[in-house]
Amino acid sequence: MDVSDLLPDPLAQFARWLEDARAGGVELPEAMTLATADGAGRPSARMVLLKSVDEDGFRFFTNTESRKARELAENADAALVFHWPLDPRRQVTVSGTVEPLPRDESEAYFRTRPLGSRLGAWASRQSEIVPDRDALERAFAEAQAAYGDDPPLPPWWGGYLLSPSRLEFWQNRPNRLHDRFRYTLGLDGSWALERLAP
Repeated sequence: MDVSDLLPDPLAQFARWLEDARAGGVELPEAMTLATADGAGRPSARMVLLKSVDEDGFRFFTNTESRKARELAENADAALVFHWPLDPRRQVTVSGTVEPLPRDESEAYFRTRPLGSRLGAWASRQSEIVPDRDALERAFAEAQAAYGDDPPLPPWWGGYLLSPSRLEFWQNRPNRLHDRFRYTLGLDGSWALERLAP
């Protein structure tokens, strides 16, 4: 792989590789590691699902009172990692800043989620301590009784947009001489593309 094989726009290049992963049969190619750090710089990471990507960046949704959301409120810098075990294996890392999405965009997406997931958003106050599994089951039943088949968007649930400033594309090659390319966003809004040692 060479620079000439990559698109000048890294988000378009990402969309191409994501489609390759889907076509290659990767299970949950949208799964990504989201790395955050709190205000003191203590890092944490977890898997979340990418819901969309476009020229603005990468969108995901979660409980806005969770640990990840609290960390993003303290420190908006974050990173994503996608790993696709294709032949050849590929990885994309993304770093940038995260901001909350408008409430109406979160509402629109929430309405597309399966009913059980919407009720689960009401039942689970993510990252809070619960006494046992029964407490979660009771909270789910209470949400079901309260909202039936039309639960509204909880006030503690919403979306985020990661606007990237750097993306790295990695592709497996023999002898650990992998292909690795970095896109960096310039002050003028253009992307610089460079090959890196693996």
